[in-house]
Order: sequence, then C-alpha cells, then structure tokens
Amino acid sequence: MLRFFAVRVARAMLTIALVVTFAFVVLRLSGDPALIIMGPEAPPEVIAAFRKAWGLDDPIWIQYLDYFGAIARGELGRSMRDGRPAIQLVAERIPATLVLTIPALLLKLGIGIPAGILAALHRGSVIDRAVMAAAVAGFTVPSFVLGLVLVLIFAVQLGWLPSGGQDSWRHAILPIITLGIGGAAVLARFTRSAMLEVLGQPYVRTASAKGVAWRAVVTRHALPNAAIPTVTIVGFMVGTLIAGAVVVESVFSWPGVGRLLVVAVANRDLAVVQCVLLLVAATMVASNLVVDFLYGFLDPRLRTGTPAGAH
Repeated sequence: MLRFFAVRVARAMLTIALVVTFAFVVLRLSGDPALIIMGPEAPPEVIAAFRKAWGLDDPIWIQYLDYFGAIARGELGRSMRDGRPAIQLVAERIPATLVLTIPALLLKLGIGIPAGILAALHRGSVIDRAVMAAAVAGFTVPSFVLGLVLVLIFAVQLGWLPSGGQDSWRHAILPIITLGIGGAAVLARFTRSAMLEVLGQPYVRTASAKGVAWRAVVTRHALPNAAIPTVTIVGFMVGTLIAGAVVVESVFSWPGVGRLLVVAVANRDLAVVQCVLLLVAATMVASNLVVDFLYGFLDPRLRTGTPAGAH
C-alpha cells in the first residue's frame, strides 16, 4: 500500500513540474513582456532597463532555474504591472471564483447523477431518450455560447437577472447555471453507462432471481458499485473547478481567478500567469491523487497489481 501511494505522489509531483515547465517555455516564446507592458513606442534604453530589472535579459535556462529555485523557497514572483506578489493577486480572486464553482459543482452532482440513474433504470424508454438528448445538448454547446444565450433570454429579453458583474447574489445565478449545465450533462451520461454496466452483472440478476425487491437491488447492489467509477469523473470535475471558470468569468465579467488569468495572459504578466497555472495544476493533480487513494482503498487489486480476473 505504501508503495502504491508513493508512486502516485511521485507521479503527481512530476506532473506539476511538467505543467510548470510547459507554461514557463510557452509564455516566454509567446511575446516580449517588456514591449507589451512598456509599449512599442518606449525608448530602447527603457525597454532594456525593464528587461534587466525583471531578469528577462538572462538566458532562458537561467530564468528557468531561478524560477524553480524561487518556487522551492515559496516565492512565486511579483506582478510586472504593479509589483505586488503574484500569490497575493491570485488569493484575492479565489473567493469570487469559489462563489461560482462550488454551487456549480453541487448543481452538476444534483442534476447529473439522478438524471443518469433515472435514464439507466428506464433504458430505452421516453425518459431515457429525453435525458440523453438533453445531456448531448448540454455537453456539445460551448459554455460561452450557453452563457450568451442565457444573458440574451434572462437579462436582455426578460430582464429578470443582471448580465454581468458581482454586485449581489443575483449576479451569480447565470454564471453558476452556465458552469453547471455542461458538467451535469457529462455526469448524467457517465452515470447512466456505469449503472447499465452494473445492472447487467450476474450478481444483480441473481439478487433479482432470489426475489429481492427491485428497489433493494438498486440501492444495495447497483448504486454502490456504480458509484466507484463515477468517482473518477467527479474527481476530474473538482480538479477543473478553477480552469473551467476562465471562459464563464470572462463572459459575465466576474472578477475571479479565471478572469485574472485572461487579463494576465493578454498583458504577458508572467508571474501572475505562472501562479494561476500552478494553482490549476495543483488542484487537478490533488483531486486526481485523492481519487487514486480512494481507488486504492476501494479496490485492493490496484494496490497489489493483481489483474481483474485473478484469484
């Protein structure tokens, strides 16, 4: 068991290192922050002084080593725009993002799982087809399109809700719905597949043949076993809470981490972008690590490496 967990932790750390490395290289190949921040009309000596002050005139491998050394010391750099610590700028935006993402996650779970179970229990019926049609529609429509449609209907035409901002709880309704619908659709399809697979297992048919009530078969046998693979998709959704808010926060002008990332990328504010990406990577890796640990406890074969059919 210790070896199982140690391997998962090592893979998680390697994944974070690769993500940070990729972001570091891509950001420095995408444009000169000095030209974007100072402006192309700035005198060459001013741009040169800016590059020197922020270490941009060093070879990229030296910048890379300096950056990882700073991370090891717990320093994530400062914003090139206002000189404030990048972690402080990001931390200020996290509460606003959580105001959207946590209710959106609850919405995904509250709609997706029951809908998937309902569709599986009525396989081939009108209910099943209706749920799957709605799930396909919710999954295929991009979040920014859904957000704009909701704004057009509920903010412009009906005037029931504001179209953007963060002045009251009413401003959060449309972004939460936009974030939640797509995830609920994915979860409904995944839950339906997991339930159908479990319902077709011999032990479920045996329980039914012995006269066990169908409700008991579903609640005692089907649901607990179908929940095990569903943990994977739920863990993925938890890991993408911040990353998934980037588009929605931009559409609704919500001052969260996602919108901060968009602005920082446009301004080539390297430290802020790297800090946000590190946060996103750490969140996703941590959620996947928790899922791996849960699997390790739920299925001993994963810890021992025993094949699924071995005894």
